[in-house]
Amino acid sequence: MSPFAMTNQTFRTRLSNKEPLLGAFVKTPHPIVTEVMAGAGYDFLVLDAEHAPFDRGTLDACIFAGRAMGCAMVVRVPVGTPEWVSIVLDSGAAGVMVPHVNTVEDAQGLVRSMRYGPEMRGFAGTTRAALYADRSMTEHLGATPNEVVLIAQIEDPSGATDFASIAAVDGVDALFVGRADLAVGLGVNDFFAPEVVDLTTKILGAAQAATGLYCAPDEDISPFSSAGASLFVIGSEHSAIRATAAAHKRRVVKLK
Repeated sequence: MSPFAMTNQTFRTRLSNKEPLLGAFVKTPHPIVTEVMAGAGYDFLVLDAEHAPFDRGTLDACIFAGRAMGCAMVVRVPVGTPEWVSIVLDSGAAGVMVPHVNTVEDAQGLVRSMRYGPEMRGFAGTTRAALYADRSMTEHLGATPNEVVLIAQIEDPSGATDFASIAAVDGVDALFVGRADLAVGLGVNDFFAPEVVDLTTKILGAAQAATGLYCAPDEDISPFSSAGASLFVIGSEHSAIRATAAAHKRRVVKLK
């Protein structure tokens, strides 16, 4: 088996088993940045095509760089269209994270775009995901379900209301709580407002799928782990650069 396929399969298995997984966002559309982050020992990285200037070419290059380092690559797409899902999966990503999944129908449509079949995902046997035709159509069709995951972001009050039903859709592998948008949707400006904390705790306890969320680098994740979360995205290369630069500055100032 290809080591790249093994990386994706291992990520999917660990996610399904709700094992603790640590990742980070990547916001800079350059493969060297992804390569450096992937070499830091994360279980996975999330290329943030929703809020950073990734295009098809930079996504492809960054997925390539991460895979080469043996790191599972997830892409947060800007919108959950079949076209975006196909681009991400054909490039060899281990998963797709989709923002603003609010209904069972949303989730079911995403599942169809993840799978091969009539009126579903289009087949191409010469992509990176198919190992550039190194495996047959039969082999690729059989292997793909074990190599990709769908992570649905719950970040609107309507999605938070229906989170259990969304998690129960066959093919939804994880829920990812978006506390910032959830707070805005609830009319508050604080991650830690009681209503946001309450909803976050409920969603993280979903039994039907793995759950996770973004945390700041200095945030205590133990309450979320206790609530049921196993998928943690902590900081980004931006936060790592800023924290390291600030630490260097403090050290130099202290030495003066």
